[in-house]
Amino acid sequence: MTARHLLIHGIVQGVGFRWALAAEAERSGVRGWVRNRQDGTVEAHLEGPLDSVLEVVTWAHTGPRYARVSHVEVRAVADEGASSFEIEP
Repeated sequence: MTARHLLIHGIVQGVGFRWALAAEAERSGVRGWVRNRQDGTVEAHLEGPLDSVLEVVTWAHTGPRYARVSHVEVRAVADEGASSFEIEP
């Protein structure tokens, strides 16, 4: 099991990014959470098998159709023991 923290920059709010990332995470069997930040970025925590987590990280560099991702900060972090994937307000 592995965990990654993402901070996604660009036009990533108001384009369905959180919902699409949650769908991609659930499809891949990844647990964790995603939320909008006041600075206009999207923040996410991903946990699961390495290949699955990296698949979602790769997806986050593009995002959904109307997103324009400029860059993604990725950090290895400790597993939080998430049991599902949540969209936080």
